[in-house]
Amino acid sequence: MTSEVADSTVENVIGTYSLPLGLALNFRVNEIDRIVPLAVEEPSVIAAASSAARLVRRSGGFTAQTLGNLMTGQIELRGVKDAERSIEALIQSKSTLVETGNAAVPNLVQRGGGVRELEVRDLGRETLVLHFQIDCRDAMGANLVNTVAEALGAKVASIAHARLGLRILTNLCDQRRVLARCRIALADLESTDAETQANSSAGLATALAIEEASNFAAIDPYRAATHNKGIMNGIDSVVIATGNDFRAVEAGAHAWAARAGRYGSLAEWHVEGEYLTGSLELPLALGIVGGTIRVHRVAQWALRLLGVNSASELSEIVACVGLASNFSALRALATEGIQRGHMSLQARSVALAAGARPDEVDIVAARLADTGPTNEMTARTLLDRLRAAKAERLP
Repeated sequence: MTSEVADSTVENVIGTYSLPLGLALNFRVNEIDRIVPLAVEEPSVIAAASSAARLVRRSGGFTAQTLGNLMTGQIELRGVKDAERSIEALIQSKSTLVETGNAAVPNLVQRGGGVRELEVRDLGRETLVLHFQIDCRDAMGANLVNTVAEALGAKVASIAHARLGLRILTNLCDQRRVLARCRIALADLESTDAETQANSSAGLATALAIEEASNFAAIDPYRAATHNKGIMNGIDSVVIATGNDFRAVEAGAHAWAARAGRYGSLAEWHVEGEYLTGSLELPLALGIVGGTIRVHRVAQWALRLLGVNSASELSEIVACVGLASNFSALRALATEGIQRGHMSLQARSVALAAGARPDEVDIVAARLADTGPTNEMTARTLLDRLRAAKAERLP
């Protein structure tokens, strides 16, 4: 994004901020091969996702499906004296309200979208909230939902004999969810512990350790928070690369994780026969048109690279990347520990921070990984030694 485009996008612009853009390989989703762009500054995210995708690919690849395509808007009603009567009046006015809502977004209706359903929730304390469901087609839909909410607000309040409160979308888009699944043959899982591997059958010990780690996240919100963060490492990176709103995605995902009244895990892993199977379900509202995508060249390129033809198709791929990221994190935790692989990749960043030139980075990073600790002071020492050795060899 150029500074000129940025200046017309947000306020008080002084420049632009870039992230590394890499490619995750080996992904096969619903029998289609994909190269997936990720915008992320954290080492290991791209490598880990690619590695997991390679294992999943051997067992047939990922499958994913979109569970609904509806965004939800909310209209808050305050000072409701007779909730039962107001709810009945709103339900009886459904067809009129749908017509009014669709009139506010004629272009969306022309593309096959528009308001689909209405429901009313009684929150107590003389407060009702009207939910309307809207098909936003291939847009993320925030502006469309908010446009409809504001168009309906006054009429809804009048029908309910209430004071009008807030009118806005919810990012808990539970009517626009994605379910991703995969399986990995136990024979393709190898423990890094030689003794464990020698006494196990084709990676069964590793698979069981991953299942136990998954069970831990299911029952402990402290573990679930980090479990889900690993999922969002992959999801957010693709969301950012394609010009979508990662903050909205994060809000919806974590709200969904707490839907039972206690924060839990988004993904689950189980050993089933000769396979380790994984599944991930979460709300995911993404777009391939509108918003930042209209002006961001890299986002447009990323969508072309993915080859997606709909917002649902993009969401399915993104969920699979999240599941792959989760597997890699659990596998590392259940075997060698998270730091070994992570810090070996982090070593490159540390070498750069220590002042290594491009032709020195890999050498210093390799020595850091071998000797440790992986910090800037050690990297500077290794860099000084490398340069001193080079100087001695000069004539």
